[in-house]
Amino acid sequence: MRSRDFSSWIWGDALSLLDHAERLHRQLLRAGPADAPHWEPPVDIIETATAVMVYVALPGVPSDTLVVAFDPGGITVSGVRPMPCAANARIHRFEIPYGRFRRRIALPLHALEPESSTLADGCLVLTLNKVREAP
Repeated sequence: MRSRDFSSWIWGDALSLLDHAERLHRQLLRAGPADAPHWEPPVDIIETATAVMVYVALPGVPSDTLVVAFDPGGITVSGVRPMPCAANARIHRFEIPYGRFRRRIALPLHALEPESSTLADGCLVLTLNKVREAP
């Protein structure tokens, strides 16, 4: 392996660790009311010629706790991931965020039309068709 390849790999790992630390900081040290959101789920946005798909990673989140709201500036996904253990359980590792969450996704909804939403395999998938302008 050349030294430049090694440096790129180390730099990529360092940036990944910084991103993870920032997410943990936002999730664990957020002050506010008890009903305020505590974490933000990761999101992927993929565009094709005819649609935009938004993937929100929500493993362990029951569908009846999900709220998806559309407004002209984008989409807000919110809900609750319940703790999987009893209050008197001893926790050995705590990496998965629990409690209330909210994620704001800025999208130009004037140019997109919601088509469908599905929750499968721990991912909420929102499909938005591109609005075709009249010729």
